[in-house]
Amino acid sequence: MKIVVVGTRGFPDVQGGVERHCEELYTRLAALGCDITVISRSPYTGGTPYVYRGVQVLPVDCPKHKFMEAPIHTLLGVLKAKQLKAKILHVHAIGPSLFVPLARLLGMKVVMTHHGPDYERKKWNWFAKTILRLGERLGVTCSNQVIAVSQAIGCSVRARFGRDLAVIPNGVVVSEPAHEEEVLKKYDLERGEYILAVGRLVPEKGFDELIESFERFATAGQSRVLRKKLVIVGDADHEDEYSRQLKKKSSRISGVVMTGFQTGKPLQELYSHAGLFVLPSYHEGLPITLLEALSYGSSCLVSDIPANREVGLENDRYFRPGDIGVMTRKLEQFVNEAPAGDGPRAKRIQQVVRDYDWGQIAARTLELYEGMLGSNNHWPMIEMKEKALAFAG
Repeated sequence: MKIVVVGTRGFPDVQGGVERHCEELYTRLAALGCDITVISRSPYTGGTPYVYRGVQVLPVDCPKHKFMEAPIHTLLGVLKAKQLKAKILHVHAIGPSLFVPLARLLGMKVVMTHHGPDYERKKWNWFAKTILRLGERLGVTCSNQVIAVSQAIGCSVRARFGRDLAVIPNGVVVSEPAHEEEVLKKYDLERGEYILAVGRLVPEKGFDELIESFERFATAGQSRVLRKKLVIVGDADHEDEYSRQLKKKSSRISGVVMTGFQTGKPLQELYSHAGLFVLPSYHEGLPITLLEALSYGSSCLVSDIPANREVGLENDRYFRPGDIGVMTRKLEQFVNEAPAGDGPRAKRIQQVVRDYDWGQIAARTLELYEGMLGSNNHWPMIEMKEKALAFAG
């Protein structure tokens, strides 16, 4: 079964939720016997093809540019997939889905995975948001199969497009907690005495508001506060004014530590020893970072958005995004609470094992692929013309 994948920067050790999703999914599908080729972006993975845990990774050149990177790479990736004689082209995210009609015209069967309405992200201007909305429409209406990574996304797509789809969520790998403290020593951290946030340095993550909330909390005269720190793990894909100002702001506030992008053992260590994990996002598809925090049994505090609600934390673990006052009060509440015992931690871990196991996710995706190849769903040219006229109208 020849599967070609576009819409990801590549892996391993490339920042991003889609990148982590693809790494975990396709290495498992390769182990199940699928012939997987991932079309990566050479600025992130280098220009030489390689094999990673059974997956062929084929870099394609593209500019490392906020607006042009994804469309140029996806166009070249679709053409490369045709050259490779892909049985199925799997397109990730709504931006790259702009080229789904081209893939269908070239005779490929297409799966589109909807990771979230990216046009809601603050970083995009009106033109980019319009293109993203068009990509969503073309991907949803023109793909052979559509996957949503959360129930919230699935319900939205069904309501707006009347399209049947599969909900196959993001997953998580449950790892043993790290016992080492090398990263803690590097950043002068203590076990259980820091708040952890993980993600890209983009406006919709709300890290600027988290920093402000931490500053209020740290200056409120609370006992034990002087030992607390806020650790933000991540970086910007493309350096911009927001990320520069965020780094500048963090450098002026005592107790705020920015580590840059981390992966592997260092990230595992930071998750393992955090006293509280906070995700203040305005927008998520289904946050892998939250699932990872729960997989370590972490105490979590998150914004009240559909994707975070879907994970099913207790009601008092949520706050309205952007509400710095409530966020500050909840930081005070949960940072100073007694550490959770083995029972609550085990419950959190069991929850993600039950609902977000990558093995089950890979098996469901393989079943979807096999169903597609067993069908005679060839898209006639007349249907393409009708859809094109409908879009034009």
